[in-house]
Amino acid sequence: MGFTEGAHADLLRDALAVEARGQRALLDGDGDTARDKLRAAAALYRASWEAAPPASYGRLIGLLKASVLAGDAGAAATYAAAQLPDDAVSPPASYARGIAALVQGDDATARAAAEAMRGGSPPFVRAAAAIDALAAGDGEAYNKAIDAIVADFAGREAHLTGVAIADTALMLELLAEPRGMARRPASPLLPTPA
Repeated sequence: MGFTEGAHADLLRDALAVEARGQRALLDGDGDTARDKLRAAAALYRASWEAAPPASYGRLIGLLKASVLAGDAGAAATYAAAQLPDDAVSPPASYARGIAALVQGDDATARAAAEAMRGGSPPFVRAAAAIDALAAGDGEAYNKAIDAIVADFAGREAHLTGVAIADTALMLELLAEPRGMARRPASPLLPTPA
């Protein structure tokens, strides 16, 4: 699908709005609604990516994050990895690659992606530390990284979807769970663990 002027921005706005409803449901403990909304948001992020100008990698990050939070990241990781050219090494492209690699159990790629993320803004650097720690199996480094991410979200005056949720931390926690590394930080910006 080629770049469609205007359509990609509308799709992105729709994705953010639907994701916000899913995030509110997560915080309210309504898992079924959250999964439905997050799956719908993931589909909108994908459509936005396919209609957007090249290198709009934030949309792949949105697709992956919503898919991980919905509990069905496998297909999204396969799709995102196929969309990322080898020479795409910007922090956003590397973030998408790192998430996809963690989902797929490709720790070497996840660590390389984390290294490329370190040239980005402080939120990229914090996420890179967590991705690298997960891929390396370093529980102490992961604990520090996830605490720093939660603290960053807690200090923000505004959140991308308008919902005060530490969604990056939540996504990373879900990726940490099967590795036995989940930290489970307590925060009003995270759902109460079941």
